[in-house]
Amino acid sequence: MHLVQTMAYTGERPWHGLGNKLAGLQPIEVWREQAGMDWAIEESEVRYVTGNNNVGVINAFPEQKVLYRSDTKAPLAVVSKRFKVVQPSEVLEFYRDLTAHSGFELDTAGVLREGRKFWALAKTGQSTLLKGRDRVDGYLLLATACDGTLATTAQFTSVRVVCNNTLRIALGGASGAIKVPHRSHFDADTVKRQLGITVSAWDGFVARMKALVECPVDPDTVEGLLRRVLTYPVAEGKANVVNEQALANARALYEGGGRGAMLASSRGTAWGLLNSVTEYVDHHRRARSDDYRRDAAWFGPGAQIKQKAWDEMVKLVA
Repeated sequence: MHLVQTMAYTGERPWHGLGNKLAGLQPIEVWREQAGMDWAIEESEVRYVTGNNNVGVINAFPEQKVLYRSDTKAPLAVVSKRFKVVQPSEVLEFYRDLTAHSGFELDTAGVLREGRKFWALAKTGQSTLLKGRDRVDGYLLLATACDGTLATTAQFTSVRVVCNNTLRIALGGASGAIKVPHRSHFDADTVKRQLGITVSAWDGFVARMKALVECPVDPDTVEGLLRRVLTYPVAEGKANVVNEQALANARALYEGGGRGAMLASSRGTAWGLLNSVTEYVDHHRRARSDDYRRDAAWFGPGAQIKQKAWDEMVKLVA
């Protein structure tokens, strides 16, 4: 089952093998068409019919509104009348000046779940090599949803090239993400100003990655670290339970099964252990489909697991 409805990309074929491949440096207008984002979200008052089958009376429910696609008229969501819509075109427009003047380059963009969620991801132009061979590139992700499942979220993300693992770039104690709830107006310039603080986070992030590369992990402590990270809640007030299957998977990836696990940067290091968790979350975690797994890895429980792993590894080099 695919969550991705339409998508465009440059470079390598994406995780599910779908989408329109573009040559590099295409204008925003081409991305809008090829990524299936050339439509708008329209809104209408909620109406309902009362009465018997022969004579129905149409009534209005003014507290809510229906959001629907301008092209197919397909319904997307019923939301509060105070809900502020962010359009697919706004997500791509966010990158117009960044790609024109700041060296950013759009990498993927697309529509999930019939149009309820859409995103764009761009390379920032920042990159580093760990131990001369292990390349990590910087990206900026902007995503939103019109069904209340996701605030409009801008976040810097790193991608480890050897295995395509993703990790949010956090700044200090912050989450590394800027979120605009749908009760507020999305102002692209304000978000970019806030992101300006975190552009400088890349250098700090690289320094942390290099410290993790240089940090050996005692084989006896691997298990304990993974047990703190790979848990799931059972009930409120109860202690989290260790996900034994996830732990076994991540351990096998760390001990040589993972892509890039045997690189000098990874073998026996905190960086390698971190990537065993990110690879598990991005590529192996149980999910209804690859798309559901990727959605969770970017925005949901998978992202939280990766953040926990990062926090635990950073403690080793603090």
